[in-house]
Amino acid sequence: MSIFIITFIIMAIALISMAIGVILGRPAIKGSCGGLNQVGLAGSCSGVCSSVEKEECTLKKELLKDNKL
Repeated sequence: MSIFIITFIIMAIALISMAIGVILGRPAIKGSCGGLNQVGLAGSCSGVCSSVEKEECTLKKELLKDNKL
């Protein structure tokens, strides 16, 4: 039972911390050119990317548009 109580307290602290972040207007977490963007599945390269990564992202977007038409 003590493990349940400790786990509940830790989860409550995490939820309260996230709620405080939302209340104070902290900006949302934003991705970059990593992750699924590298395989062309989601998002855009508006994060902190080098100019080479932005060019690659733009080229990928153009190729995807051509394939959808």
